Parts: sequence; C-alpha cells; structure tokens
Amino acid sequence: MEIDRPHLGVAADPKALAQAGARLWVDVARAALEERGVFHVALAGGTTPAALHRAVAEQSDLDAAWHRTHAWFGDERAVPPTDRRSNYHMAQETLFEPVPLPATQIHRMEAEDPDLGAAADRYERALRAARGNGAGPPVLDLLWLGLGEDGHTASLFPGSPALAVHDRAVVPVEGGPPDTPRRLSLTLPVLSAARRVFFVVSGANKADAVAAALEFAPGAALDSLPPAARVRPAPGRLLWLVDEAAASRLKRTPRAHAAGFTPRS
Repeated sequence: MEIDRPHLGVAADPKALAQAGARLWVDVARAALEERGVFHVALAGGTTPAALHRAVAEQSDLDAAWHRTHAWFGDERAVPPTDRRSNYHMAQETLFEPVPLPATQIHRMEAEDPDLGAAADRYERALRAARGNGAGPPVLDLLWLGLGEDGHTASLFPGSPALAVHDRAVVPVEGGPPDTPRRLSLTLPVLSAARRVFFVVSGANKADAVAAALEFAPGAALDSLPPAARVRPAPGRLLWLVDEAAASRLKRTPRAHAAGFTPRS
C-alpha cells in the first residue's frame, strides 16, 4: 500500500520559518476554539522550536485564546525542570513566561522522577482525562514535532522498542543520546492521532534527514522508514515546515511557500 505523502512548506530562513509557524498556530487554535471551545497543543523540544515559540508569543490574535489553551509535551529528558536541557525549561523561557497561559494548563512531563514508568503512567492518565478517545489514542488539536539528524522525532529513536508500542500513549525511553539517555515520549499512535501535525525543521545539518523522511522509495514498508516518516495522521493533516537549508537535498517533493499554506479543515 502506498504511503500518503505529507505537504511541504518551505520558508526562506529560520526567521521566516518561525513566523509562518506562528501564523499556522493561530489558524489551528482559532478553528479548535470555534469548534470545541478549547485548544490542546503539544510542543516539540530541541532548539528550532524556541524561535517558533517567541514568534507565537508575539501574535496578538492569540491574546483571547490563552485562557482556553492547554500545553502538553511530545517528549522530555530525564532532567529537572530547571535544567537547560529540559524541553519544559526551554518552553518556559520562550513561551510560557511571555504569555498569560494559566499554570494549571501547562502539563509538564515529570521525567526527573527516577521511576520513569510511573511518570509515564501519570502523564498518560492526565492526557487521556483531557483528550480521551475511548480505547483509542488521545487526540490533540495540534502537535509540533522536530527532527533529529538520525531521523528521530519526539524521543522515538531508530531501532528503539518504543517504536513498536501501540497500546500506550506515553512510554519511558532508555538508550537515547549519551547526555540524556533516559526520557519520556508520546508514542506513534498518539503522534498520528492529532488533528494537525506540523514538523518544524531548520538548518543544513538536517537536510539529509529531511530527504530520508520525505523521499523514501516507492512501496517502502512503514517499519523500514526513519521514525519521523512513520508519523502518519489522516491525509491532509500533516505538514513539514522547513527552511531552504533543510530542504536543500529534496529533489522530488512538491513544495509550497510556507506562509501560504492553509491547513485543511
């Protein structure tokens, strides 16, 4: 069975990428609030989302939306929330402090708990309570994801047993990069269940990983692809938002200008 190809939006540089992502955030938040009265977004970690967060914080169109916004995380490193390696710490500095998002609506992964399994269970219970879908995976309105040079996304690394987990929403991860090998991560079913999934990728160092995720061989089996390429929401709900440097190795993928992309309803 042929795998559905995602949309690709290309921005000129990291600044334009952040601005395009911020406008997409506004569009998705507005639609969620109109349809359901609340907006649930999961944030990506790493370095690229920091610029996106700063651009989102500057969007005056969101001033009336923050009290109905809930922020979740796609993954977290097993470090204290004050550690600069923490995804929460990055989001706190770049997004939560500048905007009036109630603290009770920020859902932090407690990955510093020595018992990662217990921390995963707590986060899954909270996520299901807020975004429950019966026996299916919880459904987020918007999920932001990054991309590692090895093709990983969230904390789902190539060869990780976590890639094969289909009956859990949140799992402990062992064997990550040496500096932070222990982590928590949402699972592939949750990543693929979101109403909108936006990858945001910047820099020439990610160009090979972008090409591997988007331009795999026709007929390739899903489990042979890099982890990022295995995120497969319903057709029309997945967008790769990249800058020109990250898109530089792509040869066959149709592209649109990032600022002109409009999510499908």
